[in-house]
Amino acid sequence: MRRVLTTSLSRFSTTPCAMTRFINFTPKNSSSSKFGIIENDTITCITANNLKQLLQSGLEAEKTNETYQLSDVSYNSPVTDPEKVVCVGKNYIEHAIETGEGIPTEPLIFNKFPSSITGHDNPVYLPKIGATVDWEGELAVVIGKDGYNIKKENAMDYVAGYTIANDVSARDWQKKRNKGQWLLGKTFNTFCPLGPIFVSKDEIDNVQNLDIKTFVNDEVMQSSNTSKMAFPVDVIIEWVSQFCTLKVGDVILTGTPDGVGGFRNPPIFLKNGDVVRVQVENIGQLRNEFIDEP
Repeated sequence: MRRVLTTSLSRFSTTPCAMTRFINFTPKNSSSSKFGIIENDTITCITANNLKQLLQSGLEAEKTNETYQLSDVSYNSPVTDPEKVVCVGKNYIEHAIETGEGIPTEPLIFNKFPSSITGHDNPVYLPKIGATVDWEGELAVVIGKDGYNIKKENAMDYVAGYTIANDVSARDWQKKRNKGQWLLGKTFNTFCPLGPIFVSKDEIDNVQNLDIKTFVNDEVMQSSNTSKMAFPVDVIIEWVSQFCTLKVGDVILTGTPDGVGGFRNPPIFLKNGDVVRVQVENIGQLRNEFIDEP
């Protein structure tokens, strides 16, 4: 059986291979999700059923004869069942400054429940309970092998690849309600869009030099570069893995740049019908429409 992904993970093959952009999708004439490789606008299914299965198998998978065109499918989140979604707060220097709360001296960690995950082009629901909802465009890291007490110099060996995230945030529930605990404001259903695809680590020359932008109704609201992170990816992995074992398929949201709505003057919050697009260089563009919860 042929390995389908180039990686530096020690237990995996390092033979160069171009098949390194993956999609989790549902054909428009079906209700069953499928997993495959994107080459141009064609999807070729592989024998792994999802990303976690592919990673847990040591990237052992083969192409099948089943193909689809991108225009004939609906996107699902590339990561569907992580044990953990770990998030880093105020990790871009300019964003830390705009909050008025100062630059952290160590990574500020919170989390979202996996139940908050949704995919590209899927709706994000504005909660019935009421919330002032904001955008946070982010680079997301997917963990490729289990690790505890990982050292910074080895941290990137534990990375399988990347996708795009929107750390959707209900600022009132995050900051003012529930005694200021962040969790509820971060983890409403659909508040963690991921996608549109998973890109393996070998596709990205330097993860700390990627342009990142967020558009709200086609207006640029955030424009930065991952070089402006206060704590780069390897430091985040070292820090988090002191407290818990990072598991295959776990997702780390690495923080958002300045330009979020809640810290503008006056603040801007998302309303029914707004469309948010998060764009990360060499990965793609994650798009979601925000609608009132049915």
